[in-house]
Amino acid sequence: MTTETITPSSGAPLTILSEEEQMFQESVREFAIEKIRPLVHQMDHDALMSKDLIKSFFELGIMGIEVPDQWGGSGSSFFNAVLVVEELSHVDASCGVLVDVQNTLVNNAILRWGNEDQKSKYLPMLASDTVGAYALSESGSGSDAFGLACKADDRGDHWVLNGQKLWITNAFEANIFIVFANAKPDAGYKGITAFLIERDFPGFKVGKKEDKLGIRASSTCELILEDCQVPKENVVGEPGKGYKIAIETLNEGRIGIGAQMIGVSRGALEHAIAYTKERKQFGQSISEFQGVQFQIAEAATQLEAARLMVYNAARLKDAKRPFLREAAMAKLFSSQVAEKITSLAVQLFGGNGYTKEYPVEKFWRDSKVGQIYEGTSNMQLSTIAKSIISGRL
Repeated sequence: MTTETITPSSGAPLTILSEEEQMFQESVREFAIEKIRPLVHQMDHDALMSKDLIKSFFELGIMGIEVPDQWGGSGSSFFNAVLVVEELSHVDASCGVLVDVQNTLVNNAILRWGNEDQKSKYLPMLASDTVGAYALSESGSGSDAFGLACKADDRGDHWVLNGQKLWITNAFEANIFIVFANAKPDAGYKGITAFLIERDFPGFKVGKKEDKLGIRASSTCELILEDCQVPKENVVGEPGKGYKIAIETLNEGRIGIGAQMIGVSRGALEHAIAYTKERKQFGQSISEFQGVQFQIAEAATQLEAARLMVYNAARLKDAKRPFLREAAMAKLFSSQVAEKITSLAVQLFGGNGYTKEYPVEKFWRDSKVGQIYEGTSNMQLSTIAKSIISGRL
């Protein structure tokens, strides 16, 4: 099938879905509806991801989407990873972010920066049965991502890490962690180094699990490193180059969060539209009132705009073209849209929307994190502004 293209005002090519991509998207959508949806309410209540569900993610091949065949992955595109995150998130954002972090951060970092031995050892595990986590944030380094207190000392034949990491997604389930620590604090960000750490390394421990407002089934934990011993060969890239790994992987991860947010928006809007057709007031369904129709039309338009921005950023990444500004714009806008649309969905459900008996309050809770993690909205605005001022519209 010949793929049609359209050209947005920025001049960057945006390609619609090919027939193969549509089939892939539909298969993931069916899986999400049939396998995930029946578990969503209980997982949210328990704040715990189903182990059987995680196993099925591996069986479906969506935990190693870009990992080449030689290491047991699907050998597919970043764009397909974005489609997966969107489709999972349209049913449950917790599932969406678990798969997103695995693909866009952990696997991606190893694929781009790992040596052949690291790829041969860890990528088959990550593609087949092992969850990964990406540990950058600390109590004093959120938006100031490189103000790390976690230290790494070179002991000759190994490294020793000491410190604490916070807000680490997938930490409860993970067995492989990419941990950032500063090997030369006097050098500032140029001392930051990335390490591959296995859960059973001496001195490494997963600590408290956060009790969160939304994406509750997605684990968020602290990591404690007390004289954690890491083999010399587990440095990712080069010592002192961790800041570059962090910047570049997070730029791609933001596209994944954009996909999560358009999935959340779509899920909430679908439920809201269905409800307006069933709910009757003044002798007719509320979907027949023009005021309701206009709100739905506005929400659908915002969702489509966010989707096109996310897809465009993903296409640019796959085409190996610059996408920094587009990724920041996509995350910023999609997270804003998600908060608006999920709030509207609660409003359209009326009193029912405010109860846990109906699904939209969860979409609303899940949406908020999109403006916080992997770069707050203010940080995205800063990135966009600098790009425009130093470049062009």
